[in-house]
Amino acid sequence: MKAADPTPSHAQLLEQRLHYPHAGNKPAPGTSLELMPSVRWVRMPLPFALDHINLWLLRDQREGPDGVIEGWAVVDCCVASDDAKHHWQQVFDTQLDGLPVLRVIVTHMHPDHVGLAHWLCEHWSTPEHTCQLWMSAADHHLACLYSSGMNAFGGEEAANFFALHGWRDRDDLEKIRARESYYPTMVPKVPRVFARLMHGQALRIGAHDWRCIAGFGHAPEHMALYCESLGVLISGDMVLPRISTNVSVYEIEPEADSLTLFLQSLELFLPLPEGTLVLPSHGYPFVGLHERIAQLQDHHRERLADLLQACQHSPQSAHDVLTLLFKRPLDFHQTTFAIGEALAHLHRLRAQGLVKRSLDEQGIYRFTAGG
Repeated sequence: MKAADPTPSHAQLLEQRLHYPHAGNKPAPGTSLELMPSVRWVRMPLPFALDHINLWLLRDQREGPDGVIEGWAVVDCCVASDDAKHHWQQVFDTQLDGLPVLRVIVTHMHPDHVGLAHWLCEHWSTPEHTCQLWMSAADHHLACLYSSGMNAFGGEEAANFFALHGWRDRDDLEKIRARESYYPTMVPKVPRVFARLMHGQALRIGAHDWRCIAGFGHAPEHMALYCESLGVLISGDMVLPRISTNVSVYEIEPEADSLTLFLQSLELFLPLPEGTLVLPSHGYPFVGLHERIAQLQDHHRERLADLLQACQHSPQSAHDVLTLLFKRPLDFHQTTFAIGEALAHLHRLRAQGLVKRSLDEQGIYRFTAGG
């Protein structure tokens, strides 16, 4: 029997440069882990290859008719499912010290983050106090559109978009056409009334000020939250420790230069102290923000170089380059994201004048080196 290779992989070497103060000590569904007196970590399962999401409880307060009311702010919600509601109910019963949820803060409009926002707000609203949703305007409005029936991540337009970029498997395209209600199944409703978060805004949560940091490329107007007094960044999906953030182009904005927007957004986090405790939406909390941003920048720089080389060799569609960008097998769900990410890289090369795009005789967009 051949012995296992003891040499760490490149990914493992990169991960070793980060510090995980809570490694191996994640909270079970329905429980929480106190990271500091005013911040608790909740973790819930997801029905995807990315099988969990981190949610956060922040001690909060508001003025009531008889004085200050103590409670909690929830940051992100999980998808709408009976299992997630069950886990939340366990949190309500055992993890809130008998205090109410005063507001729900959502980093962005993806289903695992906003799915149960409406349910949470309804659950904790009373005749005396509305538990209000807080999120960016762009993400709120798009979430409302998608949850009310506008096709997102599926339907005829999505299938035609994927076919235009080289995904021509008939069975797969039929699956995409059939996903007309994909978003509403996980986000059945979004509160129509909300409080707007904007870049640079100071948000008072309990005894601490949190500053909003906008991010683009992953979502329309993602909001991370930074607390200087606690040394904590709730990074959402903008900075993740083990995986790179999905940055894609979709049919609703087919000419987007999403990767450029994302890379520019990462620069906004560099002024934060290197010792900041980063609370990501997936993976473990970590310290090493500047190191991780450098790793992400290097990762995309390498992928762009690989793609440019492929386009110098022969014309490439987004579907053509999947095996170049992703070394592991992709299931159907992952392929929908992977093509969007391939396009984001190709569009950045095109915006830089390094590749040009043309429609071939098969009706497929292909990219070739040269402006």
